[in-house]
Amino acid sequence: MATADLLLHPVRLRIVQAFLGDRTLTTGALREELPDVPVATLYRHVAVLADAGVLEVVQERRVRGTAERSYRLVLAAASVDPGAAAGMTADDHRRAFATFVAALLADFDRYVDRATTGGGPPDLLADRVGYRQAAVWVTDEEFDELVTDLAAALRARMENRPGEGRRRRLVSTVHLPAD
Repeated sequence: MATADLLLHPVRLRIVQAFLGDRTLTTGALREELPDVPVATLYRHVAVLADAGVLEVVQERRVRGTAERSYRLVLAAASVDPGAAAGMTADDHRRAFATFVAALLADFDRYVDRATTGGGPPDLLADRVGYRQAAVWVTDEEFDELVTDLAAALRARMENRPGEGRRRRLVSTVHLPAD
């Protein structure tokens, strides 16, 4: 299976997202994170990702006569290779982008559902939730520098470990020419 096909399945994409932030999860913990995914489906897709080397088993222990595995994301294997992306057709890219956007919409829906459990509207300001679009006039070189700067800022924060006051957040980026 090609890396793009492997990662662009909606359930597998959600599984990969659950592991972002250097997390180690058992399948039981993953089920708690993705309660709307049927158990058999979840286990099948975890197995596909593990077989492909996207997830690695970091611990295995016996629990009530069965093996409980803890998995970690292999970041290098969890992204579409630039060479593979270059070989994708226009329709492949449309499908990949649609999968990305659908996952983003689903993440936002889950946030709103969790936030409104108490009966009120979500508090985007208190939760530091935002969605914005900005236009910049830059040369290709200036844009490359901007992307490098953004990547460096994100990488520095991606090295943070869980701790008091820290909350796991998803940061998604899309770059498009505006003309």
